[in-house]
Amino acid sequence: MKTKNALLLLLTAFIWGTAFVAQSVGMDHLGPFAFNGIRSMIGGIALLPCIWVIRRAAPDAGSDRKQLFTGGICCGTLLFAATSLQQIGIQYTTAGKAGFITAFYIVMVPVFGIFLKKKTGWKVWTAVVIALAGLYFLCITEEFRVGEGDWLIFLCALIFSVHILVVDHFAPKVNGIQMSCIQFFVAGLLSVVPMLAFEDTTFSGIAMEWAPLLYAGVLSCGVAYTLQIVGQKGMNPAIASLIMSLESSFSVLAGWVVLGENLSVREAAGCLLMFAAIILAQLPDKKPSAADVPS
Repeated sequence: MKTKNALLLLLTAFIWGTAFVAQSVGMDHLGPFAFNGIRSMIGGIALLPCIWVIRRAAPDAGSDRKQLFTGGICCGTLLFAATSLQQIGIQYTTAGKAGFITAFYIVMVPVFGIFLKKKTGWKVWTAVVIALAGLYFLCITEEFRVGEGDWLIFLCALIFSVHILVVDHFAPKVNGIQMSCIQFFVAGLLSVVPMLAFEDTTFSGIAMEWAPLLYAGVLSCGVAYTLQIVGQKGMNPAIASLIMSLESSFSVLAGWVVLGENLSVREAAGCLLMFAAIILAQLPDKKPSAADVPS
């Protein structure tokens, strides 16, 4: 079961990482709120046939409706906030850097776990220090200035950390596909207001970005976020966040292959430090000796 969940989360990371390219090129003719709103709606619509098939196969296998809608609304609101910051921030930085900064949630998830009375050991705190050093090299230029896009994506990572913990709370209690569908429609509807207020969205612009919208909508939203909810069932959220943080590596590879992006030596060092922090934070604790195991 755990192996299957891990593979689902690994596929999630691959889709998310490659989706940074779609998000980057998808705003040539669309604003960030329009792009996110449309792709979220596409993600929700893509799941409706799946829900219909499941309900036909098992009509009595429903979720607690109160928990389902509470989880969907909470996750959708957090998803709207995080993806909006990410989509705006990616206009001012590269897809590869955006992927690595977003992956900072790997450290924040166990840190936030402190407030949920979850034990955090020395390895996590050491990983926090290493990750902060990595962020320094990755985000702060030689002129000691942090790019506007880097700040926005860092805030996005913080909100994604909360999103992971909320998913961890609701996933065992509800149908994952149904909750995922609700969160997309909530995120899409929340994007409509700023889209109408601040952006000039046209049908021709939407038509010119159909390919990135479909990739980000059907795969990144409809498939990947649903795989996240299903894959997180029964898994430690810190371990789940480690697997999903591999999206950062996939985003760099995709940015290099598709967009021809390159990282400077300073930025590459930051990426290596962050990856080291990711691995350190999730190294398994020492197994108890035979004397410690109750007979």
